[in-house]
Amino acid sequence: MSVAPQRIAVLGATGSIGGSALDVIARHPDRYRASVLAAHRNADALAGLCARFRPDLAIIADPALQTALARRLAELGARCEIAAGPEALEQAAGGTLCDTVLAAVVGAAGLRSTLAAARAGKRLLLANKESAVCAGPLLQAALDAGGGDLLPVDSEHNALFQCLPGGRPPALAAAGVRRLLLTASGGPFRGRSRRDLAAVTPAQACAHPNWVMGRKISVDSATLMNKGLEVIEACVLFGATPAQIEVLVHPQSLVHALVEYVDGAVLAELGHPDMRTALAYALAWPERTGSGVPFLDLAARGRLEFEVPDRHTFRCLDLAYQALRAGGDAPALLNAANEVAVEAFLAGSLPFLAIADLIETLLAALPPQPVCDVETLIHRDLTARAKARAMLARMCC
Repeated sequence: MSVAPQRIAVLGATGSIGGSALDVIARHPDRYRASVLAAHRNADALAGLCARFRPDLAIIADPALQTALARRLAELGARCEIAAGPEALEQAAGGTLCDTVLAAVVGAAGLRSTLAAARAGKRLLLANKESAVCAGPLLQAALDAGGGDLLPVDSEHNALFQCLPGGRPPALAAAGVRRLLLTASGGPFRGRSRRDLAAVTPAQACAHPNWVMGRKISVDSATLMNKGLEVIEACVLFGATPAQIEVLVHPQSLVHALVEYVDGAVLAELGHPDMRTALAYALAWPERTGSGVPFLDLAARGRLEFEVPDRHTFRCLDLAYQALRAGGDAPALLNAANEVAVEAFLAGSLPFLAIADLIETLLAALPPQPVCDVETLIHRDLTARAKARAMLARMCC
């Protein structure tokens, strides 16, 4: 007896994660169907994807582009319903057109739709980091209410999911887990001192040794803030304490995470740094299916190296731990201050090493408050950004 394909809402379909997911979906038309496709503003790209994948619904987050999307769909002969605006994203994530939701909308714009999918009990493939970093308590409450499955698709958290019994055990200690270890490439400045980094440029910070990424995430990799945010996310997703999570620098980027057990065993997940592996695992879980990623030849790759991060030079990692220990909305404040600081660095108005200084000053100025609802959280995010910009103006005078 044939089984109907899993219906998937790809929120963020025109981004890199959405593209990787659609590549996996296209490889298994008998198992998966992209029933909802959503994009922020790229109406042309969204229309092209609709012509190829034939979803039931296409959503453009910017309402001003709904007419352009309709016109382009008609030109391509693609027939599907059209909706626009943040509310449409939220309704689709919790609605009847999908069984699985890939939450890959970037930033706070993806928060409400992610929570809607969790409350509706969907299988939630989480790529929207802000949902866990900034709104962890709200996400957990929504998951408890909906009873669905959450599968992380960031490579490090997906690796932890694969190495832990049951993916997300109710209690790490009861599962015999001693530590969770996240790996970091070290970025372009691995091995450099603070003195070496005093005058680095945005171009240097964005020159990652292993792969090409967007400018903001490239700077986060260079400061190790990306790993700090992943530590916060891991605590939310797996119920870990800050003391249970450590970071190792692994320049080859083949080992994505490790789990150390109380009996001395360490389980690791290895593979090429390709998002399709994590996405294929999350889509098929608890089974496995082909992803299109080449198989790993360890003999050809040679040695695997590990080292402790230089927390004195790359202070953002410790600032993330500080926010995590402070609790409440401190991680959201950290994230907001970091985005303001990185934007200023990329614009040439803030030195690289001052990114951590601005974040530290902001955290000291705004004591954390409990995370109680989305509206309050967004208000606090905006408050932190405004205060960080005011601090930045004084620092640059």
